[in-house]
Amino acid sequence: QVQLVESGGGLVQAGDSLRLSCAASGRTFSRYAMGWFRQAPGKEREIVAGISWSGVSQYYADSVKGRFTISRDNTKNTVYLQMSNLKPEDTAVYYCAARSTQIMGLRIYLQIDEYDLWGQGTQVTVSS
Repeated sequence: QVQLVESGGGLVQAGDSLRLSCAASGRTFSRYAMGWFRQAPGKEREIVAGISWSGVSQYYADSVKGRFTISRDNTKNTVYLQMSNLKPEDTAVYYCAARSTQIMGLRIYLQIDEYDLWGQGTQVTVSS
C-alpha cells in the first residue's frame, strides 16, 4: 500500500518561501493524481493545489495562485509544493493526498472525498 510522508514545514516570516515535499512509497505513485490540502485551526480542510498524474495539468486555489507551485518528480516518487511570498493566513497543517482508485486519469481532483490516501501533515506557521 502506498504511504505518503510530508516534510519541509516550519516557522517562517511573512514574505519568506518554503518547499514542502511529499514522498510516496509504492510503484504506482506515478500514475496517481495528487493534491495538497491545508487545514487551519478552527477551519475546514481545503484544497490548495492539485496535479494530474503526468504533471501536465495543475490547479490552484485563488488564495495561492501566483505564489504556490505544485510539481512532481515521478522518478523520485515525490510531489512538491513550492510556496513563495508566504502570508500569515497561509498558516495551517498541510497535507498531501493521492487518488489511488484511478490510474492515469486525465482529471485534477479538488474534493477531499476524491482522495483515498493521506499523509500525516506538516505544520507551516507564518509570522507577521
